[in-house]
Amino acid sequence: MKERLQKIISAAGIDSRRHAEAMITAGRVSVNGEIVSRLGTQADPQKDVIRIDGKIISIENPGCYIALYKPAGYVTTLSDPQKRPTIVDLVRDLPERVYPVGRLDYDSAGLLLLTNDGAFAQKISHPGFQVPKTYRVKIAGRISPDQLKEIGKGIPLPDCVFKPDNLKLEKTNDKSTWISLTLHEGKNRIIRRGFESAGYIVTRLVRTSIGSITLSGLSEGSWRSLSAREIQQLQAAPQGKKGKNILDNHPKINNSRAVRNNRHHQYSGKRQF
Repeated sequence: MKERLQKIISAAGIDSRRHAEAMITAGRVSVNGEIVSRLGTQADPQKDVIRIDGKIISIENPGCYIALYKPAGYVTTLSDPQKRPTIVDLVRDLPERVYPVGRLDYDSAGLLLLTNDGAFAQKISHPGFQVPKTYRVKIAGRISPDQLKEIGKGIPLPDCVFKPDNLKLEKTNDKSTWISLTLHEGKNRIIRRGFESAGYIVTRLVRTSIGSITLSGLSEGSWRSLSAREIQQLQAAPQGKKGKNILDNHPKINNSRAVRNNRHHQYSGKRQF
């Protein structure tokens, strides 16, 4: 993406925009071998070769870390052969190409992280790292505290055991029951399959948090950039027994250029204030 040269120079940490403008007008800056002295000239820092006094400058591609409130009825993929709505439709105003960290099934809603940082994505989604994920689950009919305790002891499934933590009964009536729970490791549709195996049908499922990141301040279909502190908190998640912490030597996050940091966006492309 093309930007003004003085902005590129400033973003590279070389000098302020004002001093960068002086460098340009003094003929000290070149783009692809040609001296540039006109203010307002644009270049693409990822494609063009930019030099100051003959030395090439470079800008590391900034990490992009997004918290999205995915609505039900969207596929957690970048494209869908069935032409269903995808999460890409919700972040089209992002200049960076991002991909989802983990999944939420088509019928589920809630918090989903997106990034262009592969190491970060592996950290959060790898089963060897204990990043807790909290959910609110609505089931058809009534369930008693004793029945909930039985589910908490573990429900055997063909590929794993559904054994949620912090299983709590929020509210119940004859028609439905709301439950909250936490998972540290997830399998495909494990919550729905676990409750169905116990004789209950999940009618609504919302992921409310991933680690310290919550849905607070977000409405369905909106997103925001994660703060540097939130990213660091996710990276500091406890390590389980299944893997080595691949981010022990991960370079310091450059979040100074995070896309519209702490601003919220709606699917329509309009900012949510």
